[in-house]
Amino acid sequence: MRVIKGCHSVGIPHGRCSRSVSGEQTPIPGIPNILNSLTLGRRRCMSDRLQPVACRATIAMTSPLRPAPWSADNRFSCSGSLLPEQVPIMAEVLISPQRARFESIDVLRGIVMVIMALDHSRDFFSNSHAYFDPIDVAQTSVAFFLTRWITDFCAPVFAFLAGLGVYLSAARGKPKAVVARMLVTRGLWLVLLELTLVRVAWYYNFDFTLLKAGVIWSLGWSMVALAGIIYLPTRVILILALSMIVGHNLLDSLRPEDFGSFAGLWTVLHGTGYVPLFGDVRLLVVYPLIPWIGIMAAGYGCGPASGWPQGIRRRRVFLIGLGMTIAFVLIRTLNGYGDLHPWTAQPNPVFTFLSFLACAKYPPSLCYVLMTMGPAFILLAALDRPSLPGMIQPFAIFGRVPFLFYVLHLPLLHAMAIAWATWRYGAAPWLFANPPSPPWPHDFHFDLALTYGAWVLCVLLLYPVCRWFARIKATRKDWWLSYL
Repeated sequence: MRVIKGCHSVGIPHGRCSRSVSGEQTPIPGIPNILNSLTLGRRRCMSDRLQPVACRATIAMTSPLRPAPWSADNRFSCSGSLLPEQVPIMAEVLISPQRARFESIDVLRGIVMVIMALDHSRDFFSNSHAYFDPIDVAQTSVAFFLTRWITDFCAPVFAFLAGLGVYLSAARGKPKAVVARMLVTRGLWLVLLELTLVRVAWYYNFDFTLLKAGVIWSLGWSMVALAGIIYLPTRVILILALSMIVGHNLLDSLRPEDFGSFAGLWTVLHGTGYVPLFGDVRLLVVYPLIPWIGIMAAGYGCGPASGWPQGIRRRRVFLIGLGMTIAFVLIRTLNGYGDLHPWTAQPNPVFTFLSFLACAKYPPSLCYVLMTMGPAFILLAALDRPSLPGMIQPFAIFGRVPFLFYVLHLPLLHAMAIAWATWRYGAAPWLFANPPSPPWPHDFHFDLALTYGAWVLCVLLLYPVCRWFARIKATRKDWWLSYL
């Protein structure tokens, strides 16, 4: 058995191979489409198995040639052909890290997408948001609180991974001008879809006197901002991102009305509420841009960590996550800077703990970011391994096509809610109206079990669609696929 390192291409259709032994070239018949013969298979190397330096796979092949003694500087170059006969040789194929993909990132992104669908199922199948805030410990139950709280992890993790994904895309050799142009066009595309398609999916009407600036809006404008930020040195990007995340709570005392005619601009940047646009048209700002731009920029700034050796990367990512979690506990315990809503002691110690976890999301406070991103880093470190259990592979599917999942799950959940509410109540006018909507049936909020049932059904229905589209994206390079 010999170990041959090389074949600088992953799929070699025709030609010949040669090995250099002590400076002498010896022709060896080549290998057609080498990964098709791979025991681990093309799917494992090209699609998702990511090593810190290269994706490795081993092929058993045969050759009629008995190799001469191998020197320390052996090299193997390939352009393809067929090995016909019978001396076993082992060939190790190294795939460039620029072509590889971190499956751990796909899995984590898929997990937060699935959890996000739970939050939106609660929006459609529970009236808790109409009658009380599930995070308000004075009104909520433990079940409602935890159902809402677990979904807090989704937006910051997704924004961070989006920035990290931009870095990995640029690391494949794309010029920064190309990456910046992609960020601007895709970001504006997301903003347009938020104001049109996504808005219709939320409200099921075409009354565009209300526009919603939600999570897709914030991601879109964050991409546009990142198009300029990527030209800065990586260290400067991290400093800028962390300054925005850590320092933006200094702005909490400022109110839109303090800015006079620029009140709407401040609402878009660091507030929430309605912004009048023209005529009767209003923009409902749910996700202000600060610090979401910083969270995405932080993901980009952390991109160089993808090149660290896997063991070192796992350990450092874990320690960073642990440090963020400890920082959250310490800062939140002090009950001062870091969150607009201080926690309070409750008659029940369980609800005191829930109050401790009830951090401000709109805009996301420093405590909120630490609370969500710390455990996310720890989970990312746990997922960063050569192979992952098959049972979590469905999350990787959702993580590869997150936008498709997003634009499909909203109308699906909304249609399911209309069908169920019509059967139960005879009509569902609250599901066709802009906020503030007509009153929901008061007993709707007791249907948390229905929320979970609709969530599971939605995820199961969308899985085959997402798996089909993930295969298309893996095998085709059409430009428009990057916008889905």
